[in-house]
Amino acid sequence: MSSLGVGLIGTGYMGKCHALAWNAVASVFGDVARPRLVHLAEADAGLAAQRAAALGFARATGDWRALVADPEVDVVSVTTPNSFHPDMAIAVLEAGKHLWCEKPMAPSLADAERMLAAARASGRVAVLGYNYIQNPLIRHMGKLLAEGVLGTVHSVRIEMDEDFMADPEAPFSWKSEAGSGFGALDDFGVHPLSLLAMLFGLPEAVMADLAKPFATRQTADGGRREVETWDIANILLRLPEGVSGTILLSRSAWGRKGRIAVQVFGSRGSLVYDQERMNELALFTREGRPGEEGFRTILAAPAHPPYDRFVAAPGHGLGFNDLKVIEARELIAAIAGQAAHVIDFEQGFAIERAVHAMARSHREGRWVTL
Repeated sequence: MSSLGVGLIGTGYMGKCHALAWNAVASVFGDVARPRLVHLAEADAGLAAQRAAALGFARATGDWRALVADPEVDVVSVTTPNSFHPDMAIAVLEAGKHLWCEKPMAPSLADAERMLAAARASGRVAVLGYNYIQNPLIRHMGKLLAEGVLGTVHSVRIEMDEDFMADPEAPFSWKSEAGSGFGALDDFGVHPLSLLAMLFGLPEAVMADLAKPFATRQTADGGRREVETWDIANILLRLPEGVSGTILLSRSAWGRKGRIAVQVFGSRGSLVYDQERMNELALFTREGRPGEEGFRTILAAPAHPPYDRFVAAPGHGLGFNDLKVIEARELIAAIAGQAAHVIDFEQGFAIERAVHAMARSHREGRWVTL
């Protein structure tokens, strides 16, 4: 496949991650043509020019629609706040370009449905930025489960915690606006759901309780503004094949910086993974002698592809941005018509439906069946 022309809309934290991934993917994998960094869009032309120079893009614009119309752009990364996703994603797809859009799809289910319809009509590849499914150890976890190492799985728990909103004096931001979505439920909850989609399948029924630890936050003018989203979410799940599930989410958990803890329990053993120690997987099986039982640590290694494309031995480890590089390689495979390990808009919409079912469960105080 010939080299892809890349456009990038938004250059915040995730925008930079996408730019680094596009820059690195050919060097790391060696089996794809080097993407051309063609066009970058930001909120104003001055910032766009500055970021284009820093990230290696040939052109810059303060008008994202000009980027979408650029005939040299084949694929667009959309890394803006959630509320901008629908208009941008639909415009990209209607222009006949491939799309790599950050999660979640959109604050409203109706907008997510419009995005899905645009993807179906376009015939182009449209994927969402679920990078945690790319971790080689998450893939290995799936392999162990498929091989039946744990016996019959009966329960799974996933916790996602960070502390960037734990300080009651942290300023009001767009993440506290109702227009951004539900809060931790979709900001965080979509990631555990993406892992469940890959490992077990999405829930068949949900029961959720949401909470706001702080009712207001300080504004730039020194006033206070009501927090419109929930920073804590606790969800019970009924998963396929009778598996019982739990998801616990918090954006206000002091000391937690990037925790996604996945615990799977079966009739013969357990698996435990934590994103804060993303190069380790703990496995317990009943094979140990009495008094010597315990978890053993599996270190990420070249035996867990594509770890071997980055480093040559265990103990050196991958990082968050490496997962984005893997994701870029999977997207390129999808564009080439090859099998790819991605969350496309079909699966992404199913995740959005699950999130909205959880929000409905909280509002109505009952189990909701999907």
